[in-house]
Amino acid sequence: MLRISVTTAEGTAVRLEGRLVGPWVDELDTCWRRLRVAAERPIRIDLDGVTFVDAAGKAALRKMHADGAVLAASSVMMRAVADEIACAGRAHRNR
Repeated sequence: MLRISVTTAEGTAVRLEGRLVGPWVDELDTCWRRLRVAAERPIRIDLDGVTFVDAAGKAALRKMHADGAVLAASSVMMRAVADEIACAGRAHRNR
C-alpha cells in the first residue's frame, strides 16, 4: 500500500508513505503527471514515510527528478535512494 498526500501551502509537496512497488508506481506516475502540469515551482517529494522501493519505483523517482522534482529524505535508507538518483542525474548531465 502507498499513501500519496499532496500539500500546496508553500509550494507543492508530495509525501509518500508505504511501499513504492507494483501498481502503486503507476498511481504515483498518474499523480505526478497531473501535478507537474500545474506546478509553478519545483515539487518536493518527501520520502521519509517510504519503507521499500523496487526497481520500477526507483525508475519513477528518477523520472520525477529529471522532470525537476526535489527528492527529500532524512531516513538512512531513503536518503541513500535519493542520493543515488541525484548522483546518477548529475553524472548523466555531465556526459
